[in-house]
Amino acid sequence: MTGTVNGGTARLGRPGWLDPGQLATDVTRVQTDGATTVLVECGGDTIGAIAVRDDLRPEASAVVAHMRSNGLSIVMLTGDNRATATGLATEAGITEVHADLRPEEKAHLITELERRGPVAMVGDGINDAPALAVATIGIAMGAMGTDVAIETADIALMGNDLRALPKALDHARRARTIMLQNVGLSLAIVTTLLPLALFGVLGLAAVVAIHEIAEVFVIANGVRAGRTAGPKAYDRQLTSSTTRSQEVVQ
Repeated sequence: MTGTVNGGTARLGRPGWLDPGQLATDVTRVQTDGATTVLVECGGDTIGAIAVRDDLRPEASAVVAHMRSNGLSIVMLTGDNRATATGLATEAGITEVHADLRPEEKAHLITELERRGPVAMVGDGINDAPALAVATIGIAMGAMGTDVAIETADIALMGNDLRALPKALDHARRARTIMLQNVGLSLAIVTTLLPLALFGVLGLAAVVAIHEIAEVFVIANGVRAGRTAGPKAYDRQLTSSTTRSQEVVQ
């Protein structure tokens, strides 16, 4: 950021964009301790450094373990320095980390990751917007996200609890399974009734009756897609997934 303070030019940014100058030793120490440093420059001189550290959300490790147990690969993309990113990733159970990224670099990495398969990008800030746009599915954490991130994403989760993410993914998978069941059942009924009607084995009234009864089963099966597990039941599911993951590691 660049602005004017009392008629002089002031800048705010990370080391590399701004020269830490006489604060270089302090900046290195803070970054080694796992914090991200923001430098303050006024009149061409670095006058201060602000250390910022993100605290891992308490449910993060359980959410990551649950998604990994379902066969998903988790990758962290962050603008924080590598020491901070690696510490948080280790605590959360994430092994692949890309740090010190600018917004355009996040978008480029998403494109690279899509060579492995479909990619869902989860973010909440302005810096995440380009990556959300190029991902196969962009997911914004709506309650704590910026307007641009929410507008760019395909899905907005209106809450700040990370457990909503695997819950949404599991629900989508279940809905897709039910959809495929209904398509398969419908095709099976049509391919069975058509020859029976053509060769006169069943009359028109019988064919229509069977078809309508089958539609009731298809609709009833489809209604199941709207059911979701309650918060307590899902908490138990996440806890179970975390325990299994820990047992595998041990």
